[in-house]
Amino acid sequence: MAYLDNIAVFVRVVELGNLSAAGRDMRISPAVASNRIKELEKHLGVRLFNRTTRQLMPTEHGTVFYSGAKQVLEAVTEAEAAVSALSGQPRGTIKVTAPLGLGRRLVASGIPDFHDKYPDIEVRLRLSDHNVDIMKEGIDVAFRLGIIEDSSLRMRGIMECERVLVAAPKYLETRGEPAEPQELIGKKHDCLMLRYSGAREYVWTLQTADGPRKFEVHGPYDTDDGDVLTGWALSGRGIINKPRFEVEPFIRDRRLKVILPDTPPTPVQFAAVYPHKKLQDPKVRLLLDFMAERCQRLIKDILAGK
Repeated sequence: MAYLDNIAVFVRVVELGNLSAAGRDMRISPAVASNRIKELEKHLGVRLFNRTTRQLMPTEHGTVFYSGAKQVLEAVTEAEAAVSALSGQPRGTIKVTAPLGLGRRLVASGIPDFHDKYPDIEVRLRLSDHNVDIMKEGIDVAFRLGIIEDSSLRMRGIMECERVLVAAPKYLETRGEPAEPQELIGKKHDCLMLRYSGAREYVWTLQTADGPRKFEVHGPYDTDDGDVLTGWALSGRGIINKPRFEVEPFIRDRRLKVILPDTPPTPVQFAAVYPHKKLQDPKVRLLLDFMAERCQRLIKDILAGK
């Protein structure tokens, strides 16, 4: 197992570019990660990395070894999954990622319940509104809201979520309530956007009588945190485009008001995505089934005011 552990560290160093990031990912110190790389180089009798001040770059030997090492780890993972399926006792670690707001409201609270049901499965949850590179980060399951175009991943749809445009009464009293979508642009409303590296939606697509139509709205500031957007809207700073379940409590207590209800934003797909081979892993299937049922139920409860 020590040799496999060394190979696993090597693969993560190649993928993440440095010892510190690989160590954090694998829950070991940079010193331990460095020692494992040295042991592997000693065993192979070659140098695997060229070391710079900021990054470790694989040598020619390292590049060749990475390809085979990756296949070895995948084969071991598949073999372990097959044994788990046969024994009926799934075990191991699942790396999960989700957007901040959705993760806090729906996913995070379910992890302890999932572990109670399957105590031999550990879950590492990472919340981020950034577009996480699943393959590079070694993620097993990513819960996402929005456009999913990566053909290298498989998708399991959980539900289609209604979206709404909302603003605080304070903002609407000051700036006026738009009567039609074009006024968002013509009257220069402050439309607050979720922006981050890799984001695809820089326009709002609304459902009009002529079908979906894109509007290039603008605002004085943006953020990469969806909950910050909601906070700005609550303080009367502008209009936001959000899944209804995220803002329903504020709509219900009249802190936010739905605007342009006859031309709402197009719905957003809530889904789980994962690498093609991962569905063969029983523990991944269990997590997907558990979270899909739970998230559907929680969203329906939120919208019903429960």
